[in-house]
Amino acid sequence: MKTFWLDRDRDRYTARVEAHPNGFAYALGDIAPVAFACAAWTFATPPVLDPGYVRWHRRVLAATCRRNPFDGGLMARVELVSPLPAELTTTRAWWRDRGWRGWPELFGQFVQPGDRDLARYPHLRTTLLIEAPLPLDGLPAAPEPGTAGGALAVAAARAVAVLARDLSDLIGPVLQQLDSDRATM
Repeated sequence: MKTFWLDRDRDRYTARVEAHPNGFAYALGDIAPVAFACAAWTFATPPVLDPGYVRWHRRVLAATCRRNPFDGGLMARVELVSPLPAELTTTRAWWRDRGWRGWPELFGQFVQPGDRDLARYPHLRTTLLIEAPLPLDGLPAAPEPGTAGGALAVAAARAVAVLARDLSDLIGPVLQQLDSDRATM
């Protein structure tokens, strides 16, 4: 299942990194690759780069990376669109004829409801929040301060590719289950 993937056009991402090397300043020269990988991911995803260099499954609302303050490891935080929990689907008595709505879809993408819809109907939009450690295997070392823009962009793109792969491995089975459950409804 395609969960996280990279846009074929890497030029926008490379240009963004080369134009804003100061966005990586705090991470350069770090002995651990975590801060650099997080900065690279931030530059590759909305709202910094919109549309993002990293693309994701329609159920993914947001995906961020950060350093875990406990052990310095790499953490992922991913928010997914989810169906209603079973406790709310066995009976609709709780609806009380209010016309509850879930996640609107536009051309197959989950979207926030518009103000007009919110003014007319109550909405119950469920999400799953996944917070998990990610491995450091394969992440490039943080470049040294003063690294030229081209080399910085290459290392950043490598970090993003590794993170996209690892996030796909982590989140893919969850999304596959959510999508297969929806197909049986």
